[in-house]
Amino acid sequence: MTHHFTVLTQRQAEPIAYTWHYEGDYAFYNLEADEDDLAEFIDAEQRGQSVFAVTSDGELIGFVSVMRPDAETVDIGLGMKPSLTGNGSGRAFVTSILDFVKATYAPHRITLSVAAFNVRAIRAYEACGFEQTGSFQQPTNGSTFTFIQMERQKSPQNQSF
Repeated sequence: MTHHFTVLTQRQAEPIAYTWHYEGDYAFYNLEADEDDLAEFIDAEQRGQSVFAVTSDGELIGFVSVMRPDAETVDIGLGMKPSLTGNGSGRAFVTSILDFVKATYAPHRITLSVAAFNVRAIRAYEACGFEQTGSFQQPTNGSTFTFIQMERQKSPQNQSF
């Protein structure tokens, strides 16, 4: 499956924000669950050029946000269409995002944070070479949750991921 990356448009952002609903514990990731997250995601000015749509065969299947906390690091946040989650396609989705980030930004390190309860995402990230580096408490969705920090670095031997 080939994935394509383009800057997320308002026409793409709105369905993600208002119609992508996850089941059970994963409802935590519904953008409508946190007013601040929703407002930031839906505002084209705040998204700027740092949130990308991920499409396959013309269908919107996910998104990735990219931030540069420093010259060597890219921090990502991502979401996959709810109907595509939990069926083993997460690793290919994450791998395509990593390929995009490496080709576009050439970082030495890629970082992300994931809710500690999201074991299936953590497994996918670890299968893609991420390692857990710490945790923190984050107020969101009306409570405080534990998040796991993960990182993937270039190999010192061959300077590639």
